[in-house]
Amino acid sequence: MREHRYLRPFGPVLHHPNLWHLNRHSVAGGVAVGLFTGLIPGPVQMLFAAIFAVVFRVNLPVAVFTTLYTNPLTFVPLYLLAYEIGAFVTGRSNGMHNPYAEFQAESLADWIPAFFNWISSLGMPLLVGVPILGAIFSVCGYFLVRGLWRLHVVISWRRRQRKRST
Repeated sequence: MREHRYLRPFGPVLHHPNLWHLNRHSVAGGVAVGLFTGLIPGPVQMLFAAIFAVVFRVNLPVAVFTTLYTNPLTFVPLYLLAYEIGAFVTGRSNGMHNPYAEFQAESLADWIPAFFNWISSLGMPLLVGVPILGAIFSVCGYFLVRGLWRLHVVISWRRRQRKRST
């Protein structure tokens, strides 16, 4: 990376040990960053995950990989959940009676424009709900990874201790 002409200016930033090493802090932070940025619409999720990973000095590959929890099968249910959270927090449902029935596309070519029209029609509740849902996922993911890592370490210690005593 230090010799690649486009990455050379970022060399000192990209060589921080936490960006590449697997430890409890960097992996948990990478998962948190990936879960938060995974809800960003469009193809920029991984770019923002990489930027946030560098800024917060957490594991970059884990952060980028974790964004893949959003995909064409999970994106609509996650955004509906974010809409419900946003509607609850803001106290308004943007005048929509049933946001679930509003998304309809005639053919595969009409799907992408119909999807973006549907998202824009959800308005303020979605705008508020997406960051809240991302923060909830991020915090839960961070503490889940930390807890599982700790559990793994304790089990390994006990296993070694039993092996030494026998």
